[in-house]
Amino acid sequence: MLNGAPAPYAADPALSRGRLHAEPPSASRNDFRRDADRIIHSSAFRRLKHKTQVFVFHEGDHYRTRLTHTLEVTQIARAIARALRLHEDLAEALALAHDLGHPPFGHAGERALDACLAEFGGFDHNAQTLRIVTATERRYPDFDGLNLTWETLEGVVKHNGPLTDADGNPVGRYVAHGVPRVIAEYTARHDLALWSHAGAEAQAAAIADDIAYDAHDLDDGLRADLFSLHDLAGLPVLGGLLREVRDKYPRIEPARLTHELVRRLIGKLVEDVLAESMRRLGALAPTSSDEVRAAGAPLVGFSPLMASADRAIKEFLWAHMYRHARVIDVMTQAEGVVQDLFRRFLGAPEDMPAEWALGLEGADAPARARRIADFIAGMTDRFALTEHARLFQGTPVL
Repeated sequence: MLNGAPAPYAADPALSRGRLHAEPPSASRNDFRRDADRIIHSSAFRRLKHKTQVFVFHEGDHYRTRLTHTLEVTQIARAIARALRLHEDLAEALALAHDLGHPPFGHAGERALDACLAEFGGFDHNAQTLRIVTATERRYPDFDGLNLTWETLEGVVKHNGPLTDADGNPVGRYVAHGVPRVIAEYTARHDLALWSHAGAEAQAAAIADDIAYDAHDLDDGLRADLFSLHDLAGLPVLGGLLREVRDKYPRIEPARLTHELVRRLIGKLVEDVLAESMRRLGALAPTSSDEVRAAGAPLVGFSPLMASADRAIKEFLWAHMYRHARVIDVMTQAEGVVQDLFRRFLGAPEDMPAEWALGLEGADAPARARRIADFIAGMTDRFALTEHARLFQGTPVL
């Protein structure tokens, strides 16, 4: 810890609620460091390098992938955790894991799988992340999954806030369809306290994700000519930063201007989070991580003014990037690829690799559909297209 001893509200690996399957402690690593290392060495983590963030892999080497986005989130999360005297290893583990459950083709793949699984509880990438780290990774002889600590698992599931109230009723975005079955089934075995907020390290990882999205999607959108620097001039915070850079460097070329703008935006957002979080933590003065969980609201986050600016940036990106005709065209075709694969494997599971098809003949419909979704969700963009070309005519060139 660069700023001295851990804060009293930081997670303490010595007080961890443990793992589902008991293991001897490591001789050289704390439990949260061990979690981060297990995530880095997992197959799911390696596959992130060929999974879409916004642009499909062939569109250029300079655009973000799920892996580069994850690394950027991890750097920001550690910086926030260090400044707030949280446990950096836990913040890192949560940042590294946060996108493991995303299927190929980003949110388009998630929409497609959600539609395919509509009869069986739908598809949620956070729930799929939990499924990966508790079931589908098969590396250890004594258990399925990575056997992560309770604190890492709760952060994976609850980094965006509680899923239920104290009586177990779904809240927020889970009201309409309920808590995802994967999460409900796991928490029945290993209670993740879905009614509370997660610890401060998970909150730091969540806000780091927001910061990385804002800054780096702007960078990628400018690089792809989906919008221009002129279009950003009217946005709160961004407009002011743009003027600052131009005033200081009147002859700066556009590429350097973009990089300087993104750099300053990240700094501005992080500084705001630190000031606001210190204010909230100072007002509550929690003496444990459990008091952070019971606070009833996040203690790590943007100030109201910066939260408004964050919403404005996201609304701009939604209109000018995620809903841009070029992106929509590619993602519509990508959804079709995922749906084709799901229907094919549902009707002909023998077309999957033998280790995935094994046991499906006698499985009930929900178990069959979920296993097929596990297989497809684990695919990279390239592998999904290769599988589609193997099984179908007319695979799109994405």
